Amino acid sequence: MMAFNLDDPKTYESIDPSGMRERIAELPAHCADAWRLVRSLALPETYRHVREVVVLGMGGSAIGGALVSALVAEECPVPILGVGGYDLPAHAGPETLVVGSSYSGKTEETLTTFRKAMERGCRLVAIATGGDLADLAEERGYPLLKFPPCLAPRAAIGYSVVLLLGLLCQVGLVRDYGEDLDEAIAVLEEWGQELRPETPTVHNPAKRLAGQLIGRLPAVYGAGFLAPVARRWKSQFNENAKQWAIWEEMPELNHNAVVGYGLPDRVREQAYVLMLRSPQDHPRVQARWEVTKELLLREGIAIDEMWGRGQSRLAQMLSLIHFGDYVSLYLAALNGVDPTPVPPIDYLKGRLMAL
Repeated sequence: MMAFNLDDPKTYESIDPSGMRERIAELPAHCADAWRLVRSLALPETYRHVREVVVLGMGGSAIGGALVSALVAEECPVPILGVGGYDLPAHAGPETLVVGSSYSGKTEETLTTFRKAMERGCRLVAIATGGDLADLAEERGYPLLKFPPCLAPRAAIGYSVVLLLGLLCQVGLVRDYGEDLDEAIAVLEEWGQELRPETPTVHNPAKRLAGQLIGRLPAVYGAGFLAPVARRWKSQFNENAKQWAIWEEMPELNHNAVVGYGLPDRVREQAYVLMLRSPQDHPRVQARWEVTKELLLREGIAIDEMWGRGQSRLAQMLSLIHFGDYVSLYLAALNGVDPTPVPPIDYLKGRLMAL
């Protein structure tokens, strides 16, 4: 496997012919466009009176639900449940707002549960670029948030987060996040200049971190509203960099993962723990971060900390997503792999269609 020079423009012409780097750079623009789309969405008055929210989705279309749920957990008066797979929870009914999120509009698990929600009389909204889900929503008259294709589901993270967040604002479940989003977009645009491929490694923290991760097993930690960001980092390492990665949630990891740091020796030597942190983490979580670092250092395990930028939780969440996406892009280049195609997933879909 041949590694590439991250400061050579020819690297990206060779390793990234589909332009994943451009899609990553477009995150602030995607966020702004998503807010415009959702603010113009007309919703029936009944949608303002629900007792729960269920977000249907898989993979890159599901992470938006996890991120928004964590972001508004201390504010939203009703539970937000993410559902993957083929089964709709028994408690979902006429007073449930069900959001079907499928980038392609063809995800079989999401379509299956969306149709079950239709049968139960749930209040439905579809989020998709097109496909069967968009067609179904248009045929049945359900609200549809249709956004432009972005190369791959994982490259549409700005849409999947902001469309859902804006929907919750529209139905009155959370406050207006317009000012927070404006700050987040400004933070993304500023930090993006530092993280882009044109910025040399000596001034680019994403390139430097990718260099530290060559041949290592990233273990990404996050707490509270940054826990699903850790999950996002993990999946980006899998799909973009085509390698193993794991994620853990603080403080739960203090009750199990810390016991396993010592063995096996080969894993301990190759592991690299990445802590995603925020000044807004609970004070006791801040203390746990420090003690956890002590435990890791005692075992000789490499660690690094990344802090979200901006004042609002939304800005910190999106800034760390942006940073992690760039790290995964540069790690893909160092691994000598194209970040866009996902052959094993394509193989799975093909085999399942034949079964």
